[in-house]
Amino acid sequence: MPDDELCLALVADLDSGFADVVRTHERVVYSVALRLSSRPADAEDLAAEAFLRAYQALRGYHSDRIASLRLRPWLLTIVRNTARNAARDAARRPDLPPAFEPAEQPACGASVEQQVERDDVARELGAVLAQLPEAQRVAVVLRHVVGLPTSEVAEVLGCPDGTAKSHISRGLHRLRALLTGGVAGRTDR
Repeated sequence: MPDDELCLALVADLDSGFADVVRTHERVVYSVALRLSSRPADAEDLAAEAFLRAYQALRGYHSDRIASLRLRPWLLTIVRNTARNAARDAARRPDLPPAFEPAEQPACGASVEQQVERDDVARELGAVLAQLPEAQRVAVVLRHVVGLPTSEVAEVLGCPDGTAKSHISRGLHRLRALLTGGVAGRTDR
């Protein structure tokens, strides 16, 4: 459902309209949350918290403000801010031993070796992506993982289009440099 229809549904009935918003945007919100957090469980919590904050915000908005929202960038800005708050809060707490996480079930049809290879590559790429400065990491994820247009990336980052393009370009350049020195330089693959 297009965002303008979702906004009208929110104005007509906030609760059922918000359920439509969640169904429409849950994948992109989770995808961005996963790239901004360290584990899938953290990403689920981050996405849920972002939707909760979005709903609470909408309850205080007038109908004309709701009708004029650009939902996807607005939601992703909430995800980004929620991730920042979570990272800041985590930095204030002492490190705890990592929690046990059960192994994810392999995808149907993929062999164990293929699943391990895919997990290794995803883990390595995630680690390299985490080395980027936050603005570059968010810009690259939104543009090349989620597929947002540059104008929406700029809106989420709260900067002009040209600055968003610069963050994307510099992020990609740095990723290439990190990958050339890391993953691409390995001979065991």
